Amino acid sequence: MAVPHHGAVPTGLSRRSVLTAAGLTAAGVAFQGSLGAVSAAAATTPAIFYSPHQDDEAIGMAGSILEHKAAGRPVYLVLVSKGENGGIAQNLNQTPCFLGDKCSAPGHYHELGWQETWPTPEVVSGRTSEFNVSAKALGVDKVINLKLSDTAYGTDGEYDAFVQQIMGKVRALAQQYPGASHKFTAGWLDTTDPTKPTNATHKACSDAAYWLMKNGELKDVRFNHIYTYEAFSRDQRDRGADYVLNIPSSHMTKKRAAILAYNTWDPNRNLYTAGYHSVPTMLEEAYGDPREFVYALPSNYKPGRGN
Repeated sequence: MAVPHHGAVPTGLSRRSVLTAAGLTAAGVAFQGSLGAVSAAAATTPAIFYSPHQDDEAIGMAGSILEHKAAGRPVYLVLVSKGENGGIAQNLNQTPCFLGDKCSAPGHYHELGWQETWPTPEVVSGRTSEFNVSAKALGVDKVINLKLSDTAYGTDGEYDAFVQQIMGKVRALAQQYPGASHKFTAGWLDTTDPTKPTNATHKACSDAAYWLMKNGELKDVRFNHIYTYEAFSRDQRDRGADYVLNIPSSHMTKKRAAILAYNTWDPNRNLYTAGYHSVPTMLEEAYGDPREFVYALPSNYKPGRGN
């Protein structure tokens, strides 16, 4: 299944193929444990999903968001970091596009002249516009933008301070919404290459959850594995998952609409396919795989960057 892209007109989405995701099979995975159950008792309290960057929610959390929505539960979607990323600016500043004819820009031409050094304001703005379109496609009840500078890749001190910032924001939400469940990304797993360190921003988010759980401030916590769509072949993506969500077709349609938010070229709406020029393979694979992978925090979890 390939992700289509579309242009300036928001209706009548183009279904032109962009990439072909190879090797997709209809591998069914049985329900595992109780991690996926949305209880009736929890239906009146919000489920709060924390997306480290713009696009993580569409890639690996959308089905879970829709599952909670279908159960009648309010869903709040939190964007943790601003998503400063000079690499995306570089990709959108060059012509011809590195994606070739898979690029959704007219004539595959952009050369936007975006600032490539920190704090990449155009990247932040464009990515956030895509995030908001994705959130609308998923029908979340509230979007919360923490607007934290993504300093996870700085010094060790900056990383630790970033974790503390996340903890403070999550703590405030837990106090504001008692009884809420909290859904993070599985930062200790989130790498495109299992032999290399994890994404530091994702790890900082799961570290924040770890410390808040250890302090007894969070109780109902789950973690969605985002990078599995690129790190593993389809038949290996459920590795160690406590719960595999098989996404119903009606929900998958909405998830794909959220993914399309990151592959839309519409400068009038500040949409420049920044997400697709960042992680095309991951978006493609998530578009074609109707499953999501949910974990509890492992007993041997080690906080800290690179662990």
